[in-house]
Amino acid sequence: MDDSAKSNRPLFDLDLLRAIVMVADCGSFTTAAARLHSTQSTVSQKVRRLEEMVGHRLLERGHREVHPTDAGETLLGYARQMLALNGRMLEALSGAFVAVIIRLGVPDDFVTGKTTQALAAFNRKYPEVKLEVTSGLSRDLIASYDRGELDLALVKQRRNSREAVACRPERMVWIDSAKHPSFHLDPVPLVTFPPRGLCRDDMIQAIEAMGRNWRIAFTSSSLSAIQGAVADGMGIGLLPPRAVTAEHVLLGEKDGLRRIDDFEIAIVHRPAVDPVIGELVKALVAMLDRESRPA
Repeated sequence: MDDSAKSNRPLFDLDLLRAIVMVADCGSFTTAAARLHSTQSTVSQKVRRLEEMVGHRLLERGHREVHPTDAGETLLGYARQMLALNGRMLEALSGAFVAVIIRLGVPDDFVTGKTTQALAAFNRKYPEVKLEVTSGLSRDLIASYDRGELDLALVKQRRNSREAVACRPERMVWIDSAKHPSFHLDPVPLVTFPPRGLCRDDMIQAIEAMGRNWRIAFTSSSLSAIQGAVADGMGIGLLPPRAVTAEHVLLGEKDGLRRIDDFEIAIVHRPAVDPVIGELVKALVAMLDRESRPA
């Protein structure tokens, strides 16, 4: 078939397709008409127009119920798809226009109420912005940022190890299980992030400085797994205060453990940046400042 013939082929009217789908679903022209806020004769006319258009009888009209013919079943399958696609298109176009997409990376322990509250407040101020948030280990977030997969990242790092648009100190605290403490064990069991994970080496050095033996009892890249392992007595851990739960107890200098204060929270983004990303940076910095204030 040449292009001119294809261009002259009739196009299906979604209003007609909606009518026959409703009749098939209801099994009755009368019920379908009521649901479509129309008359039975109008619905019947729409079905007849479709039948004339395709050259096949589409519905078998019985005394009590209406059933689709084989051709009707075929048409109904496509009709449902077309109506569903039309609905999805309307939903997509009726929403707010998304002018900017910001790909943001945050550590797992920042996927909390305070962070989501700050992001929600930002989104209310800039409803045209769509936030795509990725969480994970800081080392993985930085790798994603360097590959160009993130526009903006909030990461943990050793102080002054990487240039950033904003930095704030990251306090770390030693934790043990409230129900099943393990710090007294020999060797001391440690619950840590994987090798090259933040604070792992610092934990080992601190235990060795006490002259005590240690062993890695549990390793995970999941914050919730680390929290749970410590709570269940598998070993001691080192986390920021925001990640401490009621199932943990704090350890510290009174227990012979040195304070770990070599880390910071850094916010990085590219030099050529959309102004609205700068506004998001301000919102994140304000969140960090609120968190660091004494209770």
